[in-house]
Amino acid sequence: MAITRRPLLAVLAAAVLLPLLPRRAAAHSYTAGDIAIGHPWSRAAPPRGTGAGFMTLKNTGSAPDRLVAARAAIARTVEIHTHLREGDVMRMRQVEGGVEIAPGAEVAFTPGSFHLMLIGLTEALVQGQRVPVTLVFARGGEVTVELAVESAGYRPSGSPAGGHNH
Repeated sequence: MAITRRPLLAVLAAAVLLPLLPRRAAAHSYTAGDIAIGHPWSRAAPPRGTGAGFMTLKNTGSAPDRLVAARAAIARTVEIHTHLREGDVMRMRQVEGGVEIAPGAEVAFTPGSFHLMLIGLTEALVQGQRVPVTLVFARGGEVTVELAVESAGYRPSGSPAGGHNH
């Protein structure tokens, strides 16, 4: 069987170029300046409702940085939220001024803590999809990450029911 020149060149080009693709395609992690963004994810949610985004933010640099905003085409607006205890009740509140990530520190965006609120979804968050969200850092600038959409009842590892693997 003879190998023609064109398919051979295509195979060789793929073998050379595939390792050069951005790391994030396989690792599901991103960077913005000195901030390493790990495993962004969300839960399935209906259209016209509200979704949430979760991830870890680790500052590998020597200066503090701050997540100051986020945006997504799939939502009317995206806000940074946290949960605060008011008496015996936990209440969700928007974080004014963003979230600081000190040098060497890691901030976890998890259910019941810091998270992104995707308000006014223009379409459903469907399990198995990846949803682009742009994060804006004071020092590190902007980076678009993809939230891996898990099932509606998904719980990350370390919580009472479930584990996170993607």
